[in-house]
Amino acid sequence: MVEPTEQLVEENIKEKTEAPEIHSKYRKIILAAQRSKQLQRGATPRVDMDPRKSKSTRIAMRELEEDKIEYEIMPVAGANESQ
Repeated sequence: MVEPTEQLVEENIKEKTEAPEIHSKYRKIILAAQRSKQLQRGATPRVDMDPRKSKSTRIAMRELEEDKIEYEIMPVAGANESQ
């Protein structure tokens, strides 16, 4: 299930924006899983790996390691409100 606070950006944006740092291994896994689904549906890998010889999860993890994936971490509604 995709968390509403995380969104993987598939569109190619002309200017390169700095992706936020991933501070949680769980967030990294969620992002890689989302990208893996895109690769399985026919998206072109952004790293030099043969999709016929490498699993989509390995390609997605390599893309994350090399900062080839653009993503945005959305704030949780109501998380910063004080009581």
